[in-house]
Amino acid sequence: MVAYQYSWFWNERFWLPPNVTWADLRNTDEVQYPQTTQLYVSVGYAVVLLIIRLIFERFIAGPIGQSLGIPGERKYAEPNAILEKVFTSITKNPDEKRLQGLAKQLDWSERQVQRWFRRRRNQDRPTLLQKFKEGSWRFTFYTLSFSYAVTILKDKPWLKDIKYCWYDFPDHPLTDDITYLYIVELGFYWSLIFSLFRDVKRKDFPEQVIHHVCTIALISFSWVDNLVRAGSLVFLLHDVSDIFLEAAKLLNYAKCQGLCDACFVVFAIIFFVSRLFIYPYWLVYSAATDSTVIAGTGMFPAYYVFNGLLLLLQCLHIFWGITIAKMAYKFVISGTAEKDDRSDVEENSDVDENGKINGLYQNGPTSNSTNHVH
Repeated sequence: MVAYQYSWFWNERFWLPPNVTWADLRNTDEVQYPQTTQLYVSVGYAVVLLIIRLIFERFIAGPIGQSLGIPGERKYAEPNAILEKVFTSITKNPDEKRLQGLAKQLDWSERQVQRWFRRRRNQDRPTLLQKFKEGSWRFTFYTLSFSYAVTILKDKPWLKDIKYCWYDFPDHPLTDDITYLYIVELGFYWSLIFSLFRDVKRKDFPEQVIHHVCTIALISFSWVDNLVRAGSLVFLLHDVSDIFLEAAKLLNYAKCQGLCDACFVVFAIIFFVSRLFIYPYWLVYSAATDSTVIAGTGMFPAYYVFNGLLLLLQCLHIFWGITIAKMAYKFVISGTAEKDDRSDVEENSDVDENGKINGLYQNGPTSNSTNHVH
């Protein structure tokens, strides 16, 4: 039964072009091809990356954030049974009338009641230092992965001429450098799935989940069908913009507004050029047209799925592109990068009786990664 299900799932008529069998893509002493069993290894890489991440955040990113004065603790609302009952059972944001009633009942000022609710809302949110540590990890990974991708792809013929992605397809021998790039990237996105409910949750959480699932599916499909040449180009196009996004967020947390604004401008330019121009008009177009004409393999079901995933990824690019365009418009009007509407909202947690803000830095792009093949 298990053998039947295995053979049914890996049906050659679905996964491979006509007249191509799994035997044609079997490893030999002379040549290596992507093997489906290697996909399972990526889960192990995900676990290793999670361990490395915990160590990195604890011993590297955390101390750096603290040295920059990024707060890692917040003031908690003092225990109050009446206000806690209102908060948990009625509303987390009381209106003016309810504030007046609670102030009278407790013999507090309205400002004291407002401050209590503000602190109570914020105490369930992650600290700025936690966001800094997460952003530092992503910034480090994207920088290293992009640098590695550039290093190994700069001499590959398909970087200069994308048609080499389709010449002699699927007979493309696999090299170790591409294997490392693929398996580590796939492991990274599995690690993001594993940590979804631990990480800072943002307003575009559903889109994040769709994106990560789409990314894993796209990496896996391209690996199984030996479309790794096209897949490697997707890695290259995506990681470059994420470097500057994460850098802008880190500078935002460190209150370096000028550098934050500069990184946001660079990020926005790279995002629009790489994901809304080069990606659809160069890579997706070639995958939809050149692939079958040059390769001469004809259509097959996995081909449609692969192209569908590329288009789904582009839809997410457009969704995030609209958000970035709104931020860019606000930047032009105000002269400073505004907070991303999709980001988790951190309220000014400490407002003294004179109304002076002692809370967290509010400006700057704080969106999550618009991530990947991804």
